[in-house]
Amino acid sequence: MSRSIGLAHIIRHDDGTSTGVWGIYTLQSAFQPIFAFKEGKLSVVAFEGLIRPFRDGEPQSPGTFFGTCPAADRLHIEALTRTLHLLNAGVCLPQEASIFVNFDPSVFTDRSIADKALRDMRLVLHEAGIDPRRIVCEVTEQKSASQETLYDFVEALRANGFRIAVDDYGADESDINRIKELKPDIVKFDAHWITHLMESGAGFALLTAMVQSFENQGIRTVFEGIEEGWQLELAERSGASMVQGYVLARPELAPTSFRVFSKGTQPSTEDGKASAAASPAAPTLHGRPARVFGRKVTP
Repeated sequence: MSRSIGLAHIIRHDDGTSTGVWGIYTLQSAFQPIFAFKEGKLSVVAFEGLIRPFRDGEPQSPGTFFGTCPAADRLHIEALTRTLHLLNAGVCLPQEASIFVNFDPSVFTDRSIADKALRDMRLVLHEAGIDPRRIVCEVTEQKSASQETLYDFVEALRANGFRIAVDDYGADESDINRIKELKPDIVKFDAHWITHLMESGAGFALLTAMVQSFENQGIRTVFEGIEEGWQLELAERSGASMVQGYVLARPELAPTSFRVFSKGTQPSTEDGKASAAASPAAPTLHGRPARVFGRKVTP
C-alpha cells in the first residue's frame, strides 16, 4: 500500500501493536468499551479509540499534546491518531465490534482534502483487516469552521461507506435542526449535560423525550461519561441505546484485555482486567439498589 502520512509516523512492535511518534511525544492507543441495553442485559457492541500521549515516558493529557501542535500540523496528526487506532483495533479488539474514531471537520476545508484522507484511511483498514462497515466516525458540531464545511465532510464520510456519529450533543451550540440536516446514524450526548438533566424530574423528562425523538428518526443514542450506578439506571429508563463510562469500563492501552468480550467468551475477572460492570459494587438510587447491577454483562 502507499505510504500515508499516518503510517510514516508509526512504529510496529513484536506483539502486533503499534505506537506513534510526533516530535518529542510517543502516542499510544487506548480503547473504551461502549455497551448496549439488550433484552435486560448489557452487551459490549463497540469501542472508542482515544489517544494517550507520553513525553519521556511520562503520561501527558491529550489537551496538552494537541495544545503544543501548530494548527498547520493538525491534519497530519489527525491522520496519525486514526491510523494508530485502526492498526491497534485490528490486533486488540473483537472482530464483530464497531470502532468509533474521532474527526475534526474543521481541518477538512476542501472536499479533495477529505477524499484523500478517507482513501488513506480505507487503505489502513485493508491492512488492519477491518471491514469499513464497522467504523463509526465521530464529528463534533461546534468545532467545524462552518456549517458548509461540516455538511460537506459528513457527505464525504457517507460516500465512503462509514457511519456517522455526532459527538457532544447538548454542549454549547448544539442544534436539533443541524441534526436533522446531518442525518447521523448515532448521537452521543454530552456527559455534563445529561448529568445535569438527570438531576431533576423535568430535566429527565426532557432527556427522555429527546432520546425518543432521535430513536423515532432511526438515530441511535449514546450516553457518555456514565460514572455512577444511578446514572446507568436512568440511562436505561430514558430509552438510550448505548452507554459508555467508568462505571462500566475504563479505557485500556493497547494491547487491551478486551478480546474477553468476543462472542462465545465469558468475561474474566483474572488479574482485575474484566470490565468493572462484571462485578461492581451495588450503589443505590434514592435509597434502593440500582437494578442494573444485578445483571450479567454479556459479550
